[in-house]
Amino acid sequence: MTSPRLTARQQLIHLLTQQSYTAHELSGQAHLSERQVEDHLTHIIRSLARSMLQQFVREESRCIDCGYEFRNRTRLKRPSRCPHCRSEAISYPRFSITDKPLHKKNKHSTCQKV
Repeated sequence: MTSPRLTARQQLIHLLTQQSYTAHELSGQAHLSERQVEDHLTHIIRSLARSMLQQFVREESRCIDCGYEFRNRTRLKRPSRCPHCRSEAISYPRFSITDKPLHKKNKHSTCQKV
């Protein structure tokens, strides 16, 4: 259970750093509508784009019947049907927040004068 002192967006960020969730699961955990969750996720994505420490991760939706993966989708909602087989059996996208990998400095990248 999240702390009642946190804003709705802070609650979502806290939940997403723990594990991955669908928008429906987040709405139940944070006591918000799915539409409100999607609006908050849009802002969270923009905020984390500037972060040096964390990144927003989206596991794309898939067609359960043919396995088609919906890549590069900008909408956060589940697609209504598969463009290949027209099936409506589509998995929900899952969202999480992870730490960005640290880049080690390459010792050969510094310029040295001889």
